[in-house]
Amino acid sequence: MSFTSALITVHLEAEGGRLPLLVRFWYDAEDPYAVRASFLNGTTVLARWHFERQMLADGLDRPVGEGDVTFRPHRAAGVDELRMDLKGLAGERQADAVLFVEARALTAFLHQTYAVTGAGEEFLDVDKLLAELLAR
Repeated sequence: MSFTSALITVHLEAEGGRLPLLVRFWYDAEDPYAVRASFLNGTTVLARWHFERQMLADGLDRPVGEGDVTFRPHRAAGVDELRMDLKGLAGERQADAVLFVEARALTAFLHQTYAVTGAGEEFLDVDKLLAELLAR
């Protein structure tokens, strides 16, 4: 299998508390450094983001990232979480979002990705990428 995915509940920080939101995390060996995330409301995709896999893993242990995406460990009610700060595009009227995902669920998904492509075994076929870009 060259891909894996998981549907994980995250919590969006909002006025008055946290709102649950489903996220489909997706990893494909064709793009071995990236994890894709589709934020869902039922069957409607609210937003799509791409994250660097190693950055997600590192964010479970220490603050990482700058600019549009930052991750850091967080603990709430005795549960280890990953805090995700995502910056929206001001010109496109997209708001910033603060999300929390249970560390155990994200760690399980990351283990699935390492079964597809081991850490340090990532390979990107640059020649194929260039050919695809030049064909456009």
